[in-house]
Amino acid sequence: MKQLSRVFAVSALASALVACGGGGSSSSSGETGSVSVGLTDAPAMDLSSVNIAFNAIRLKPADGNWLEFSLEETGVVDLLTLQGGTTEPLITNEEVPAGVYNEIRLLIDTDASYVTKESEGSSQFTLAVPSGEQSGLKLKGDFVVAADSSNAFTIDFDVRKSIVDPQGQALADYMLKPVLRLVNNLDVGEMEGVVDYALINSDRLASEALADCEYTGAIYVYEGSDVTPVDLNVAREGTNPLMVVPVTEQESGSLHEWTAAFLTEGQYTVSYSCQLDDNETDEALQFDGTQNVTVVAGETAVADPIPQS
Repeated sequence: MKQLSRVFAVSALASALVACGGGGSSSSSGETGSVSVGLTDAPAMDLSSVNIAFNAIRLKPADGNWLEFSLEETGVVDLLTLQGGTTEPLITNEEVPAGVYNEIRLLIDTDASYVTKESEGSSQFTLAVPSGEQSGLKLKGDFVVAADSSNAFTIDFDVRKSIVDPQGQALADYMLKPVLRLVNNLDVGEMEGVVDYALINSDRLASEALADCEYTGAIYVYEGSDVTPVDLNVAREGTNPLMVVPVTEQESGSLHEWTAAFLTEGQYTVSYSCQLDDNETDEALQFDGTQNVTVVAGETAVADPIPQS
């Protein structure tokens, strides 16, 4: 079983970033704490790379002025490489005023950001990032930097929900409408499992009642127990998967494996589908292996194999 220690490793990395502004304080006592912010993603889509050029990260103390840190050393990050608990450090152990913060912004260089598709070889497609260079990608919600301690957070940049087709608009080939989630690394665990894709594919090919597999598939993760799985549709209100994570072939063995990381403690429903899913339309996907999984902070929960024996 993989250890969750890699999730917290971002706070121990050496920082190459330099604070370039900011002021004010959210702590009347003048106490400070260190803050680390990393980036992760859980995609499953037909794009082969999603390259985002980061300029800066801004933190907003509830009672102070914006703090800004340069991300020139970070540069362009392919978000599709950040899966299964892998993170990209943005800032590491930066000393900031202790207290409550209520917003993070990521400033993006739109001209240097692009996507590629495996079916199109190495061709690059433009990616519009509205307000990415001016006000930045916004992540609102309170988080606390405790005094005299190291505080590590991770931004889950959900690419599968964030990339949309601008429907023929001249602005760009694709548009980024970011779906971001901030978690405290001390509050999260992960789950993992295996899928017998060959068996599932064989059963589907032999059955007239089941749709054929269209790719190796993905695990759909829903908040709460006993959720009826549905496809991903970013335009639909109500039930949507929290994340959709791809299955990958094991280095040795005949199974495919998966990891869903940075999940807050609680109950989840997971299910598998090997049918393609357009994130902007409703599709009646067929699911296998639907089950409940309990996540505990700092631990790795192991789901039952799919299909279940």
